[in-house]
Amino acid sequence: MSGIGSLLILLLTIYSYMVIAYILMSWFPNARESSIGQMIGQLVEPFLEPFRKIIPPLGMIDISPIVAILALHFARMGIAAIF
Repeated sequence: MSGIGSLLILLLTIYSYMVIAYILMSWFPNARESSIGQMIGQLVEPFLEPFRKIIPPLGMIDISPIVAILALHFARMGIAAIF
C-alpha cells in the first residue's frame, strides 16, 4: 500500500509543479502559445477553473492558482496520513 501512496504523492507533486510552471508562463510573452504551454494549459486549466469561479481576481492578480496549489498540498498531506 505504501507504494501506491508514494506514487500518488509523486503525481500530485508533479502536478503542483505543472501549475507553478503554468503560472510562470503568464509572465513571458507567447509562452502559453507554445506547444509545451498549450499542453500544460490543457492539463492545468480544468483544475484551476473551479477555483477561478469561486475566487474572483484581485485587480490584475489572480490568486486562485495559489489556493489550488494549497489544495494539492493538503491532498498530499492527506494521502501521506492515510498511507
